[in-house]
Amino acid sequence: MLIEDYALIGDMRAAALVGRDGSIDWCCLPRFDSSAVFACLLGDQGNGYWKIAPADGSISTERHYRDDTLILETVFETDAGRAKVTDLMPTTDDVTSIVRIVKGLEGEVEMRMDLCMRFDYGATIPWVERHTTGLIAVAGPDSLHLRSPIRSHGENLHTVAEFSVREGERAPFTLAWGPSFEPEPRAIDPIWAMRTTEEWWQRWSAKCGYEDEYGEVVRSSLLVLKALTYEPTGAVVAAPTTSLPEAIGGERNWDYRYCWVRDAVLTIDSLMESGYREEALAFRDWMFRAVAGDPSQVSVLYGIAGERQVPERTLDYLSGYEGSTPVRVGNAAADQFQLDVFGEVMDAGFRGREIAGFLEPRGWQTQKAIVSFLVDSWKEPDEGIWEVRGPRRHFTHSKVMTWVAFDRAVRTVERFGAEGPVDLWREIRQEIHDDVCEKGYDAKRNTFTQYYGSTELDAATLMIPAVGFLPPDDARVIGTIDAIQEELVPDGYVRRYTTASSAGSVDGLKGVEGAFLPCTCWLADALAFCGRREEAKEVFERVVSIANDVGLISEEYDPQTGRLLGNFPQAFTHLAVINTAYNLTHPDRASRRAPAA
Repeated sequence: MLIEDYALIGDMRAAALVGRDGSIDWCCLPRFDSSAVFACLLGDQGNGYWKIAPADGSISTERHYRDDTLILETVFETDAGRAKVTDLMPTTDDVTSIVRIVKGLEGEVEMRMDLCMRFDYGATIPWVERHTTGLIAVAGPDSLHLRSPIRSHGENLHTVAEFSVREGERAPFTLAWGPSFEPEPRAIDPIWAMRTTEEWWQRWSAKCGYEDEYGEVVRSSLLVLKALTYEPTGAVVAAPTTSLPEAIGGERNWDYRYCWVRDAVLTIDSLMESGYREEALAFRDWMFRAVAGDPSQVSVLYGIAGERQVPERTLDYLSGYEGSTPVRVGNAAADQFQLDVFGEVMDAGFRGREIAGFLEPRGWQTQKAIVSFLVDSWKEPDEGIWEVRGPRRHFTHSKVMTWVAFDRAVRTVERFGAEGPVDLWREIRQEIHDDVCEKGYDAKRNTFTQYYGSTELDAATLMIPAVGFLPPDDARVIGTIDAIQEELVPDGYVRRYTTASSAGSVDGLKGVEGAFLPCTCWLADALAFCGRREEAKEVFERVVSIANDVGLISEEYDPQTGRLLGNFPQAFTHLAVINTAYNLTHPDRASRRAPAA
């Protein structure tokens, strides 16, 4: 199954990927970062899946989300008729469950349900028993409870059922997770769950305030962001998956079921401007809780409740998506030193104050400590925005973001009357600015480079005008845009950096990754900011054109094969899409980031 053949369902606690063939091949319960109960996506059918589809296959398949919801409807056409499978995760119940409802549309269709329950990312086969309420599968702390009026039976360590549906008939199935040491979760009416969940999503979607040219794209992306929000804390996970490769057969396979601090400003802006103030401030508050403590220990990513320990390990028994290994759980990037995240925290705090209209004392104390830490630490090398697993360097983007940290601190004093050594902060802000313009800029080529002293380019430098480091019409900004278009955009989509050169790969890994879709949106932003709006629209529309049939986009794309790559769906990409849509339809947005004096 291709990555783009999957659709997403979720309940703001967990999520599942449903294939075009009616198979749920990935689902972690009860949280986004829990172990998978269906891991076929990264292995084979023996690692768990749940398929409901016509027994003898279908002639054609069509699917869509119900209007303004994350309820998926897949219509199978067969020689004997048509049947619809509706998939959802109820949002109005405290039980984490998946509801699947089969409905006959025309004729009589023979259906087959095949449920392979596996815990621990496909490693553990549970003990399955039949109770009066249905089937219960137990292994260690986990249990799954299957309830349905359709009779099932065991077959080769799977649970299967054969049944038929005529026009108007329904066959519902509910699979609920619960701790094995507690009473089984209460049963829910699947039809009631479907209706109340539909109403919930439609009420939420109705709050969207974007009604311009790219309304459908923005609304679809906002649904993804809400689905990837862990409601108890307000965190937004980067993706619901791990180890979907950035290059088929390669080793750039990472676990994205965590929350990255650098997504903060995009998340806050996208939600707030779209009418979702509560979600924007909830994410800001999550961020302040997560980074609280010694600034030297601020991490680039955290668990969805703010956990700092997310140790990385490999699951060697899984064969990987299309043979792409290793399969990783956890993310070692949490232990890296990345200077740019401090700028993101400061910028997010500043945006939060603009939204709220006042200075929050507790958050400001945390931010003052961060700026104090940066007084000396901004001069240190780091691993950079792309979390390279090679040597630390003086990355240009990282230095720019330390400038952002001091700039937002100065502005907080000037605009909100906060206390702090503003003269020192102004002095360091200027020192960083001079340092970047001297050491991170190649005057011969008229472009900013990836790191001090290098000749390589980095798409992250497209953010220079967006954060206000230089005005969009600065010759150095325009030169950087032109250089990146020439060297990192071979086929209309932007690469993050050169992954292979005579000097070797900066990230220390083998293979060439696909085009990076958020960076392609950044190129559109930079073009729009400097007045090249038609060119910007062309770049942006190229990105949104590769979303799958239900509007989902991954992290990367291979223009040669036309395939989506990387973890899916990717919050960072959908955030960038929303942000660029606003930049293209609200030209005054660029003035928010005032350039350096």
